[in-house]
Amino acid sequence: MSGLPGDAAGDPRSLTVAYRARFDECGPDDRVRSSTLLRYAQDVAWIHSERLGFTRAWYAERNLGWVVRTADLTILRPLPLGTTIAMGTQVVGFRRFWARRLTEGRLADGTLAVRGQTDWVAIDTTRGVPGRLPPEFLARFDAPSPAFEPGRVTLPEAPADGIGRLVMRVRPQDIDPMGHANNGAYLDYLEESLLAVGGAAAGLAVAIPRRFRIEYLQPARLGAALTAATWAIGGPDGTVPGWAWRLSGDDGTELARGLATPDGA
Repeated sequence: MSGLPGDAAGDPRSLTVAYRARFDECGPDDRVRSSTLLRYAQDVAWIHSERLGFTRAWYAERNLGWVVRTADLTILRPLPLGTTIAMGTQVVGFRRFWARRLTEGRLADGTLAVRGQTDWVAIDTTRGVPGRLPPEFLARFDAPSPAFEPGRVTLPEAPADGIGRLVMRVRPQDIDPMGHANNGAYLDYLEESLLAVGGAAAGLAVAIPRRFRIEYLQPARLGAALTAATWAIGGPDGTVPGWAWRLSGDDGTELARGLATPDGA
């Protein structure tokens, strides 16, 4: 995930936008929150779409929308308050109603600080099912993008005990224009779950590098009760290389699943 072109005018598949880490986007350690970086990746993707002529109005006229199906984010460098990070996005693949984007965040000196991969699904908003991408959308990209295998998150079996549990609710500020909890909010839920477990799990919320993989299964609506289950992923040598996470609704429906690792592996 390197060398993303930076100008949609030169390459319609890519765009780079600079973001300055704001006060409200950072935690008590003065560093940018993980979910903020995921939101930057989402925002630059929408800016890219708009500059190519595919605005929210364009999608609304066709009863189409985009939702994130999987997100893979690795934070490689600490990003203090006030840091400017150039977030580059590139469309690297299409598959029926799927699109894959790669994201890179670089510091002013070119150092790679963040990398990510996001699989998006086009949705028919009238029926709530996947919708095919219009021919004019695909034609806007000069070069064909290869197909890809959609990302998945597979969790190891949960142990009989040693599972951390946390009950939350979807707050108004978690809801985005699609009417459900934003994908960045799920990363907040994951990190909140790690902090509730404490110890090594809590340390992972600020570890450098750290990696989060989330698969979004069902939308979480405003006010919904959420139950997060978090457990250690045991290595063959007895180490704990990471944590598994499952988010469920009050009826037991699985809403999302994720993996968090401290080394970017």
